[in-house]
Amino acid sequence: MASRETPATKAARAARVAFEVHEYAHDPRAESYGREAATALSLDPARVFKTLVVDLDGSFATCVVPVESALDLRALGKRATMADTGRAEKVTGYVAGGISPLGQRKRLPTFVDDSALEHDTIYVSAGRRGLEIELAPQDLVALTRAEVRPLARGA
Repeated sequence: MASRETPATKAARAARVAFEVHEYAHDPRAESYGREAATALSLDPARVFKTLVVDLDGSFATCVVPVESALDLRALGKRATMADTGRAEKVTGYVAGGISPLGQRKRLPTFVDDSALEHDTIYVSAGRRGLEIELAPQDLVALTRAEVRPLARGA
């Protein structure tokens, strides 16, 4: 397996927040990276969050929502659309399926679904496929300077 150190784990370590890294063997045929992580690590999917990059009329933002939910783009405004995968990878510095809200190339405005605060800890990508970082949702919000709001709708 590759190194467990990524820009995301370095950011969490530098901020001195408590976190754990969980690694699993990523299956390149997986259709949903977040569901794959939940299954591989035997986690409650409600605690596993995916990181999506959106285009807000020409500027980009990161949204963190439960893997079993879809992002409600209307919660972000009329002109919100999903960012092109290539563009999302370029602005974050991560590959799709491994985009983390932490340690991005350029800090993007971040929105976290309010359901994250229902859990003691949540899991988000640690910066590559097959690697998750577990941390308190309050720490994720503080590290990313995120705005917490309802973002998810049933998938």
